[in-house]
Amino acid sequence: IVIIDNASTDNSIDFLQNNFPQLTLVINKINTGYAGGYNEDLKEIKSDYYILLNSDVEVTENWIENTMNFMLKDELMVACQPKILSFHERNKFEYAGAAGGFIDKYGYPFCRGRIFDTCEEDHGHYNQSGEIFWASGACMVVRAKTYFQLGGLDASFFAHFEEIDLCWRAKRAGYEIWCIPTSTVYHLGGGSLPYGNPRKLYLNFRNNLVMLLKNLPTAQLFSTLPLRLLLDMVAATKSLLTGKTRDAQMILRATWHFLT
Repeated sequence: IVIIDNASTDNSIDFLQNNFPQLTLVINKINTGYAGGYNEDLKEIKSDYYILLNSDVEVTENWIENTMNFMLKDELMVACQPKILSFHERNKFEYAGAAGGFIDKYGYPFCRGRIFDTCEEDHGHYNQSGEIFWASGACMVVRAKTYFQLGGLDASFFAHFEEIDLCWRAKRAGYEIWCIPTSTVYHLGGGSLPYGNPRKLYLNFRNNLVMLLKNLPTAQLFSTLPLRLLLDMVAATKSLLTGKTRDAQMILRATWHFLT
């Protein structure tokens, strides 16, 4: 067992060293976020497959076997996710992944089972396994060799959109991303960075723009990016008019940092 400590500020390291001396510890001097932390972590793990799993996810029996049965049969499938339901409302899909992620022509992500902030009830209507655009970083099985061939998660993202960027790069390289809804997990959501946190909003808007810049073909980028920036300004204006001044500041800050 390898423990990667991402510059924690509590007594985690002392506790592990005193109680579990048999563990291998890798201690990062700075917090490199979800993306950088995983990149460093996975270098220490010798395996054909990795599971990226958030600490606020409750798994179910045989969920790994159900996903691996598909992965082992298809060399083009380099990543997949189970069906992700809400921890608190267990008959509903969870925001971060639901039954598989997609992206619209302006670069806004959405999921089967979730549009914007509205999550559907699960009536088995998305139980067919199939190809998706992106798999959720909350619970993702990924082929190790391809992970490193693609350069891993983009550490500059820190957190948010890094898994969508990775999946987009995989699809550009000719690989496939799938959702396997015969496997189910329950996600608490917001366990690392709570929903509504200004930092989360900033990262979402900034990283989304960076992802478009990295992955869109040049011709499509020039036609899409100006309109996308305009839509982000509409979002900032709406936040300002509804009294969410801090949200508006984070959107504007994200846009400014992207442009500069």
